[in-house]
Amino acid sequence: MRTYDIERYLNIRSAYGASFSADGERLSFLMDTTGVPQVWTVDSPGAWPEQRTFYEERVTFASWSPERPEVAFGMDNGGNERAQLFRLEPDTGVIENLTEHPDAKHRWGGWSHDGERFAFTSNRRDNAVFDVYVQARNGTGTDAELVHEGDGWLTVGGFSPDDSKLIVQEAYSNFDQDVSVLDLATGELTHLTPHQGTVRFQSPEWGPDGENVYMVTDRGSDTLELVRYELDSGAFTTVEAGGDHELEGISIDHDSRRLVYSRNVEGYTELTFGELTAPDRIDALPQPDLPNGVAGGVSFSPDGERAAVTVTASADTANVYVVELATGDAERWTLAATAGIPRDTFVPPELVRYPTFDGRDIPAFFTLPEESPEGETPVIVDIHGGPESQRRPSFSAVKQYFLSRGYAYFEPNVRGSAGYGKAYGHLDDVEKRMDSVADIEAAVEWLHDHPAVDPEKIVAMGGSYGGFMVLAALTEYPDLWAAGVDIVGIANFVTFLENTGDWRRELREAEYGSLEDDREFLESISPINNVEKIRAPLFVLHGENDPRVPVSEAHQLVEEAREHAHVRELIFDDEGHGFSKLENRIEAYSQIADFLDEYVRSAPAAAD
Repeated sequence: MRTYDIERYLNIRSAYGASFSADGERLSFLMDTTGVPQVWTVDSPGAWPEQRTFYEERVTFASWSPERPEVAFGMDNGGNERAQLFRLEPDTGVIENLTEHPDAKHRWGGWSHDGERFAFTSNRRDNAVFDVYVQARNGTGTDAELVHEGDGWLTVGGFSPDDSKLIVQEAYSNFDQDVSVLDLATGELTHLTPHQGTVRFQSPEWGPDGENVYMVTDRGSDTLELVRYELDSGAFTTVEAGGDHELEGISIDHDSRRLVYSRNVEGYTELTFGELTAPDRIDALPQPDLPNGVAGGVSFSPDGERAAVTVTASADTANVYVVELATGDAERWTLAATAGIPRDTFVPPELVRYPTFDGRDIPAFFTLPEESPEGETPVIVDIHGGPESQRRPSFSAVKQYFLSRGYAYFEPNVRGSAGYGKAYGHLDDVEKRMDSVADIEAAVEWLHDHPAVDPEKIVAMGGSYGGFMVLAALTEYPDLWAAGVDIVGIANFVTFLENTGDWRRELREAEYGSLEDDREFLESISPINNVEKIRAPLFVLHGENDPRVPVSEAHQLVEEAREHAHVRELIFDDEGHGFSKLENRIEAYSQIADFLDEYVRSAPAAAD
């Protein structure tokens, strides 16, 4: 089998996040052809796209005005996540900074229907909380009007059909949110979702008449279901039950009454397009003819006849498709390049389940390389972050690179992962944290029984919270691992919570436990306090500007762990929580590959 170096794989492109222009003739989207995502536009399927922004920093979203030939987009600096909002005129190339507060975060909340205003939330008044702002399309900086002072993590869910109100969502954790409606004329905030305990209220959307708010929630079920909230009566009605699978979100086009909702089926996305023919009735449209994978980022055309959708699959890169809603026919509009690597060399996974210590079956994706000699195949156990996230069958250039080098890939969705219902998501809360690490031990036991796997060559790798899981696996079960790779991981929950961004602390304490009430427990499970148990070689990578897991986590871990095992450290001065710049990704994964070659196996030489 011909192999390619990591630089070739990391030059595989992704196109995503599409938005229709006001005349319906163009799409804006993000693509990372230059190494970081930038704004591009295209006017027909497969046509040559035009690059519209030319920054060294990543663009995080792009949204076309509903009335004018202009695009709003967001961009941070050096991975610091303090995104600023900009307005781009694609036809002239003029770009204007709309927010001009570089020390604050800005979270896009959408255009008004007339295109005259936009909404956002920001922590510019107080670093620890987010307020709601409305700003004229041609305003800048302090021109923004503060319309609501918040006291937590707020996001805006869009303007009402008559532009008089905003949906405001507040998050307490990934499994607990509230939804309110803000009247822009009076400033009155009406709370729609009072509840006790943890309840998810997600993806809130205005109904076409402005009299209802639709959202997905688990208020009366274990899995997320689609409900309607009637503003006059305050009553909830279930529109579509989730059943065994989560309904992840909904998007509604007000003028056409067309909508789409998504169902998460073992990580794969099932999209349902339809029309709201009555408040609680959806007449389904033909099933869209899209690849089987992970889909999202839906944008309706101005006439509601088409929808742009981003689709990715384990063996195919992310691209934007446009669906003709009347027929379900779909056509790919973007052609994200694969760096000359044949698409048929990308390997899809097998969905498996393995038993764990308490009798549960844990879902996972297992991918074997093309050649898997019996008893000789090394395995990378790649653990997702979050922790309330989910490993899904989307494309990963890093994964395909290691598969081409003869590594198998095992991606578990341990207890606490999203996508499998409320009860499963709470199985790792606070004092049950280490049960999820025990699920990793069970994964390795399952791998030991697989005929292709070399049980002496199993690697733990993960980023962010997944980095904590790597470190915990290496300290709790030190004899299982040939090596560990920790990327922007948490080493000490106490110092992490003390030093993380003020706006994140309350969210994280809801999941991990609080400094006030659970400090002793947090100390006990922090890998830094058990570092003497590490035996496997460890590679620690981090970004100097990380606002979520401060770089101090990496430094203190490396200093302590070097007394007990071989440890390497790599810090990027111009990165934050992860590696967004192409040259840094190449450096990071080249060194990871060399590290694994040295301590796990010798990989075949890469082709030029």
